[in-house]
Amino acid sequence: MNKKNKTSAAFFLGLILLSQNSYAWWPFETEHEPIAGEVLHEDKTPPFVKVEPARNITDVFPGSKKTNNEDAEPNIYFNADELINHDKEKIIEAVGDVVVKREAMTVYADRLIYYQLEDKIVAIGNVRMEEENGNVVYADEVEMQDKMSRAEMNKIKAILQDESLIWAEEFRKKENDNKVMRKAIYTPCDICEGEESPLWQLRARKVTHDAENKNINYNDAFLDIKGIPVLYTPFMSHPDPTVKRRSGFLTPSIGSSNYLGGTLQVNYFWAVNDQTDVLFTPIFNTDKNPVWGGLYRQYFNKGYVEMEGTYLKDDDKNRPDNRGNVFAFGRYELNDFWVFDTNINYASDGLYLKELDLEHDDDAWLTSNVRLQRFEDRDYASIEAYYYKLISYDLRRSNRAEYERRKYNKPLVAPLMNYETISDVSKIGSYWKNDFSLASVYHEGDTQSQRLSMINAWVLPWTSPFGERYKVVASLKSDVYYIDKYKLADASNDYTGSVARVFPQIGIEWRLPFVRATETSRQIIEPVVVGVLAPNGGNLSDKIPNEDSEDIELDDSNILNLDRYAGYDRNDTGSRISYGLNWNSYGNIMGRTSAFIAQSYQLNKKTSFTRNIGDDGHFTDYVGRVYAAPASYLDLNYRFRLDQDDLKLKYSELGARIGTNLLNLYVSYIYLQENENSSENFGDRKELYTSLKAALTRDWSISIYNRQDLADENRGSLEHGGNLIYEDECFMFVTTVKRSNSNDPELDDGYEFKFTFYLKTLGGLGN
Repeated sequence: MNKKNKTSAAFFLGLILLSQNSYAWWPFETEHEPIAGEVLHEDKTPPFVKVEPARNITDVFPGSKKTNNEDAEPNIYFNADELINHDKEKIIEAVGDVVVKREAMTVYADRLIYYQLEDKIVAIGNVRMEEENGNVVYADEVEMQDKMSRAEMNKIKAILQDESLIWAEEFRKKENDNKVMRKAIYTPCDICEGEESPLWQLRARKVTHDAENKNINYNDAFLDIKGIPVLYTPFMSHPDPTVKRRSGFLTPSIGSSNYLGGTLQVNYFWAVNDQTDVLFTPIFNTDKNPVWGGLYRQYFNKGYVEMEGTYLKDDDKNRPDNRGNVFAFGRYELNDFWVFDTNINYASDGLYLKELDLEHDDDAWLTSNVRLQRFEDRDYASIEAYYYKLISYDLRRSNRAEYERRKYNKPLVAPLMNYETISDVSKIGSYWKNDFSLASVYHEGDTQSQRLSMINAWVLPWTSPFGERYKVVASLKSDVYYIDKYKLADASNDYTGSVARVFPQIGIEWRLPFVRATETSRQIIEPVVVGVLAPNGGNLSDKIPNEDSEDIELDDSNILNLDRYAGYDRNDTGSRISYGLNWNSYGNIMGRTSAFIAQSYQLNKKTSFTRNIGDDGHFTDYVGRVYAAPASYLDLNYRFRLDQDDLKLKYSELGARIGTNLLNLYVSYIYLQENENSSENFGDRKELYTSLKAALTRDWSISIYNRQDLADENRGSLEHGGNLIYEDECFMFVTTVKRSNSNDPELDDGYEFKFTFYLKTLGGLGN
């Protein structure tokens, strides 16, 4: 007998009693976690081959979703055209547009039957199960038992939120949360109308999820390309998505180089514990002994440490026997105020990094340091130590004597202490800024110096009623040195002893911005004048070595500064007036454009700063910059320095990007005039870098680049190459050709070929 009265409440109660287990046979939204070793080291591949993590076939297997309160019964929302209660058979039946919603899962079906005695639910006809995250599974019939702890369905089709597809002839979820799929197929590729198969797919006779051990196991797995099997394995296993890290072998790397010959890099990941892991990366090659390498990482509650390095026992007579490198970084927050960090960079020789194509291979110096910093309100303090290793070939080529001196007299700075404090603002808006610095610099068998410096400055910013902006700065710098064995290049005797000096400065800055605004744009013109009053002498360069102020360049970033030196060892002597003009334009239609130009007038022709940059007149060179981004297809930045007499370029730097994503041109040019007063005199430098990227079709793109030497010696192309890229929704491959022309005769020039392909969501392989 059929009864339609009171059946809604009975059906609702029945579903609640069955709802103590979640819909674990379909994936709920879970945070993506990498498989073993996926995030071990920084991705060093070019940006165009970087593949973000995506959902794949493993997403059909997440475990049961637990609520915060396991005893709580989730709400169930139910709707159907008709409910039928079969009292004798203990069956509840829902017919017509059945919708059952529980937590993040919604089930649609033509008909649903609940067998109370057997504790079984059967959804029949056009069954569709949807998650809030977008995953959808289709089946003709779904059977669930034992409070949904077991489920069976046949001929399923699943569409994941990234539009990947899964088919399976049979799906079963067991009581122990293990799951089995038979004749399963997975692909992230689109299947166009008329095509019989996608670009690639992964299929297996059987796929099982071992919930207890958190493994995904495949039996008789094939990788098909356009329906043709290209790879077969009788068994394959990997951790399920809930596993964050697990020890095991990672995909090896295959390649070749002029120095090592053919190479095979084996990668083994060891998950020591939740906070520590080790990656072993030995490189076996055809021409040399094995290159042993590895990476160590450990995380703490308030910091972390990371160390990587390689070692090679080299049989080459022209190279050191024992070669290697170590790169390490660590950071630890001691408390709310103190932070410790260190950065260690070491290589046995400069050629080693270049020959193995390692990080820092283009650096002139390898810098290592340890540092302890304190941050509190307006105060800052640091204690540091630095060590340098010279690996520059350009310095050896241009100034062999200076290279040898620096190579065998490597500087060690320990300690380097700094303390900076800024007072509260007074009633008139002024404040005090005090800097204290202590440094000890050692050269092996050469000059040693200890310095104690103090800079006390009074600063008053002020804006007039007319809109003028002023800033007054009065500073007093005091230095005490102890010098051992310092000798100028043209001196006959070295100096040893104590030195003290005092250097006052007074500066005033004036700005007056003028604004012109319309409905679509706004322009700001701002003249700037800076006056500095300081004594002409007092550097004592015959007794005090220059350890921290050698990198001297007059440009748009420092021409208006009170002190144009970067360090403490040289004072910016002499009085001067600097003046410039700032212009900015902002528009809703034309974007942003800005320009700046400035010059200084020196009361004394021979100040310490201008003498070091080669100026010998009252007026300095003109310096400036131009930035233009009027539209999305143009971004230009240009910096320059012009001779004050004939306006010839002494420094020119250009960077411009022109075009859209379909066709994009990037141009970078740099010109730096020879500075005869610098110890690192490399001659004129002129380089032009150009790159062109074009989208040939929706899936095909190409890029080419060239770095050209334009200096007088003109070594031609320093480096050139290009990439041919194919990328669609599920597949990518990149072909790279590159040639580097080194000016170091000990390095062999040659072409480099790389081929990399990726099956998206599964990974890839590259040379």
